[in-house]
This record gives sequence, structure tokens and C-alpha cells, in this order.
Amino acid sequence: MLDHVFITVSDTARSVAFYEKVLAPLGIVHAHDYQGKDGPPGHPDLKGFGATGRVFFWLREGTAQGAAAHVGFVAGSADEVDASFAAAMAAGASQIHPPGPQFHYDPRYYAAQVRDPDGYSLEFVYKEWQH
Repeated sequence: MLDHVFITVSDTARSVAFYEKVLAPLGIVHAHDYQGKDGPPGHPDLKGFGATGRVFFWLREGTAQGAAAHVGFVAGSADEVDASFAAAMAAGASQIHPPGPQFHYDPRYYAAQVRDPDGYSLEFVYKEWQH
């Protein structure tokens, strides 16, 4: 099980605004900001997102490498997948694939996939058998 993931974004303010909109339907919120000066030398400033008391998705500013990561976010229902996809598109994401069953994985695997402003591949996933 993963505890946290960092991605490097080219414009922190833009990315925070994007992810606040996109992750809200999943119950994931902008939960904590970490000042790098409070850590060891060279530690970056971080913008943290999480749910249910855990912060697990962090943004740091720098040179983004969108092709370097794919992040799948758990949705609690197909409706949450649809809502996150709609929020992402309204916030400026580009579509990879619209919401629907991903038969190549399993007929009960419902997902949508977009690219964020830095080109990172994001997937909103509801796996019926895991809920």
C-alpha cells in the first residue's frame, strides 16, 4: 500500500486550483501545505491533498514531466467517476478516454482518464468488486 505520491508541477497555484476542483467529487481536498524551509536543506514546498485524515497526494513546483506518471484515484461509484471527469474537463483537462466500462481489464472496471495541465495522466476508477 502506498503512503504518498509527489508530482512536480510547473505552476503550483494553477495546479492547486485544478486539483481542488477535480478531486472534490471524490472527497479529496486540499488539506495541508508544507513549508520546505521547515525540513532538511533543499526540501521543496508542498501542497497536500487527502481524505479521511490522511494526506497522500502532494504537489511540488519544478520542471514537470507529464509522461513520467499516471495516477489513479479511487472513486466510490460510477457517478463519482463521471463527476470527476466532468470537473476535470471544466477545469481545463484534456480527455484521454471518457467515463465507461474498461472491458480490456474487467467489465466491472469503470473509469475515465484525462491529462492535467502539465500532461500527467489521471484516472478516476470505480472497481465494483472492490467496494
